[in-house]
This record gives sequence, C-alpha cells and structure tokens, in this order.
Amino acid sequence: MRIALRAATLSLALATLSAGAQDFPKLKPGLWEMERAVDPATAQAGRPMPGEHTSMCLDDSVQREMFDTANGAMRGSCSKHEFKLAGNRMTGDVVCSMGGSTMRSKSLMVLDGNSAYRTDIDTTYDPPFMGQSHTKMTIRARNVGPCKPGQRPGDLVLPNGQTMNVHDMMNGPPGAHGTIAAPPPPRNRPPQ
Repeated sequence: MRIALRAATLSLALATLSAGAQDFPKLKPGLWEMERAVDPATAQAGRPMPGEHTSMCLDDSVQREMFDTANGAMRGSCSKHEFKLAGNRMTGDVVCSMGGSTMRSKSLMVLDGNSAYRTDIDTTYDPPFMGQSHTKMTIRARNVGPCKPGQRPGDLVLPNGQTMNVHDMMNGPPGAHGTIAAPPPPRNRPPQ
C-alpha cells in the first residue's frame, strides 16, 4: 500500500514541481489512471516485479496538497531537488537520504497537455536500500473522465481494490491513518 501511495505521490509531485512553486502545471481534475512498471533488469533480487495499476480522484486542492507535501519532504531529506520545465518536458535531478542510504534519482516527464503524462525514473541507492541498489521505473497516467459516483477528491484505489484517501492521510490528526475502505467483494459471488 505504501509503495502505491509513494508511486502516486511521486508521479503527481513530478508533474507539479517546477521552477516556480506558485506556477506549477495543473493536471485536469477528474479520475486519473496510473500504471507503474519496474524494469525487470533492476527488480529487487532479480525477481520480476508486477506492474501496479492505481486510480485517483484528483482536484486542484488535492494536487496542491500533494505538491506542498512532496516539496516539504524534499526540503527536509534531500540535498538536491532540481526540476526544470521546458515546453512539455520536465527533467528532475534529486539526491535524498533514505534509511541510511543515499538515493540519486533522475527523471524525465513528458506531458500530453493537462490530461496525460509519462515519467521515466532512474534511481540508484548507495548503500542498497531494502535490497535495492538500482531501479528503473516508468509511470504512465491519464485522465479518463469524471470521478466515479461516491468518490471524494483524494480517493486512491490501490491494485488490491482497497481505497484510501490521500487528502485524509496528509491532513488527518496525528496518528490518523486516513480513510481506508476494504476492497469491493468479487462480482461473481454474493457478499457474505
């Protein structure tokens, strides 16, 4: 669950970070589908990692909160966090401390207007972090229309079908875990 949240936050943070924080590119509000794929050659311990598919109900306020949270986290743990936007291409160069390891990450995001993007992220860890020394990841995201009925801005649907609300996670009282709903029951069986 944390990996999906981290991937979603990172991809949206990369989409919103630019030289001028007050003028970050705004993504189209609505339902976003995101797919994360890790290059098998860099998967942990040589094991292939399955791709992850998540979706998120996004509005301007959630995007802004994610930007502010990511920017604040980078200031606290990153010695370098440079993002440059030129036309529809954004490059990132980040060096952060994570659990006793130094993470160096370079990224390239290509925006398709405000309704889709692709981000390629190449990251090294020295010393290895949780068994990882190098990862290459691609995140593809696109707006697929309005949020589903009953969804709130910030609702993130994880690969296992569980829903959590990113807004609640970022703004809940200390120790709160946000709104987390169980995955829906399978369609071919009646609910128990």
